[in-house]
Amino acid sequence: MSNRRDFLKNASFFAATGLIAANGCTSATSPAAPAAPKNKTLGLQIYSLQKELYDDLPKRMTELKDMGYLKLELAGYNDGKIGDVDMMTFKKAADDNGLTIVSSHVNPVIPGQPFFVEYKRDFLPQVREYWKKTAADHVKLECKYLIQPMMPVITSYDAALLACEFFNEAGKICKDAGLMFGYHNHHMEFQRMIKPGEENKNPNPWMPAGEQIQDIFIDNTDPSLVCFELDVYWTVRGGNDPLEYLKKRSDRIKLLHIKDTAVLGQSGLLNFENIFNQMYKNGIQDYFVELEKMPDGRSQFEGIKDCAAYLQNASFVK
Repeated sequence: MSNRRDFLKNASFFAATGLIAANGCTSATSPAAPAAPKNKTLGLQIYSLQKELYDDLPKRMTELKDMGYLKLELAGYNDGKIGDVDMMTFKKAADDNGLTIVSSHVNPVIPGQPFFVEYKRDFLPQVREYWKKTAADHVKLECKYLIQPMMPVITSYDAALLACEFFNEAGKICKDAGLMFGYHNHHMEFQRMIKPGEENKNPNPWMPAGEQIQDIFIDNTDPSLVCFELDVYWTVRGGNDPLEYLKKRSDRIKLLHIKDTAVLGQSGLLNFENIFNQMYKNGIQDYFVELEKMPDGRSQFEGIKDCAAYLQNASFVK
């Protein structure tokens, strides 16, 4: 997980300001909004806490409960452990505090290959074995979703199609185990790939050529096997409107990452009211706050506490 985060920190982003102003993503919540109900059930991606979660796991779980984080999405799974903690010990700490493990981020490990790798069909047997073991472990945690959080290296349209084959295979294995496989985006998935033979065909010269990788993934995976977790922050950083994606891909997006530059609502980058309203309209039940490293030296726990307060006080959050 740290590798992909280090990679993302060094990646260049699209300048999203013009897009956001055009589609209304910076509009503020009305000050006349009615008071919000308290004690809401919030979701948290535990990567947000990094090592702070493990200094006293039972105590930290109690603190999460007190903030309202009653649904968890895991990160850091490796061969029967979450972080350095036995996964069943982790589950007990969650259960003891009434926290439900709903989802888990896991990226397939291919022996002998780097973390960022371009898929080859020869890798399929190893990837199948990875997902079989990983799915079996997560059944013990009683979670619903296994989410692949990073895409392989994609250099062509055909490479994107091959990744879809891998996702469908993972989906079959997860479905057989009683789980749902999903894919989580960052900003890279909004790069465009051109189909072979269509290099000189661009029906609209005012628009960039090719298809976005995210759309290739959605259009070429089996809806009964693969769902999508939309990270609203990275969607904006990829030059797209998360609200538009929620509307046009309502049948495939089943989970959300609720995320901002740091603490929710402080950047003005996203219109969370519109996003939550559309999320409820789509019938999405599970969302998870994710917080990258706090920029002001405060602890991650202080940051997620502020995020929880933002959601608890927001009239548009049920």
